[in-house]
Amino acid sequence: MTAEPTFEELFRSAQHSAWHFEGRDAYALDEDYREWTAGNRFDPAERWPWWVDLVSASVARGVDVRRARIVSEPVSGYIRYEHALTSGHNVKAGESVRWLPRRQASSLLLPGNDCWVFDRSSVLFNHFNGDGEMTGEELVTDPAVVSACVTAFEAVWERATPHEEYRPA
Repeated sequence: MTAEPTFEELFRSAQHSAWHFEGRDAYALDEDYREWTAGNRFDPAERWPWWVDLVSASVARGVDVRRARIVSEPVSGYIRYEHALTSGHNVKAGESVRWLPRRQASSLLLPGNDCWVFDRSSVLFNHFNGDGEMTGEELVTDPAVVSACVTAFEAVWERATPHEEYRPA
């Protein structure tokens, strides 16, 4: 029995694209979040250099790395935190990031969980509990599921506002 690839292995093996769909208004309120909300600002690229390295290496070899976030407005404190760190973390690493207010997503059919879509051939669903703590991952290669997630991501991407232009309400 072969073990399923890890997230990092999936990311490093992506040839064309790695797209992340995020639909939660909050995730686990970890020490980094608490530190930021206490006013202790930090450079996210210094805090999480492994992410900058992973994404920048992928982008350098031609992988299109995108992140689409659907958010409620007015945004939660956690989304303000994410927005504040996105330029120095995600964008600095080479990701393209867009934001879509939830009210503009009502007519879209969306995955029930956050997920990564790799090369339009696999989906890694991220499962969270009600407190925003990750409880597991689920790799799916069923073409119908992958196609549905690709279609959903592209629809969100088309409507969403680029990070540089989005101002959290």
